[in-house]
Amino acid sequence: QVQLVESGGGLVQAGGSLRLSCTASGRTFTNFGMGWFRQFPGKEREFVAAITRSGITTDYADSVKGRFTISRDNAKNTVYLQMNSLKPEDTAVYYCAASSLYYLQKDQPSYQYWGQGTQVTVSS
Repeated sequence: QVQLVESGGGLVQAGGSLRLSCTASGRTFTNFGMGWFRQFPGKEREFVAAITRSGITTDYADSVKGRFTISRDNAKNTVYLQMNSLKPEDTAVYYCAASSLYYLQKDQPSYQYWGQGTQVTVSS
């Protein structure tokens, strides 16, 4: 089992920044690719960003490219999502997830473990 705990969500004005953190425990962190997803009210959860085990390869949803950056610190068992130039349409619950599959994954079924989510609210 892998336990994932997100932090760093909150309320921010449009144009501002937030950094989300997700700390893992229970299994060897470097055995997992990591991803961030978000869910809007009444909508399906959607892919935001992903990073491979080594941290070398990343990928992003088109809606966040150039504004969000995913990174990981394997020594701290933590993955981050730096969110800049936030927009009201970024308001959602953000989830981190862990995948035991080797290659970078963008689809939810490829992730076996999920955090509880953290609310991000961007005011206009």
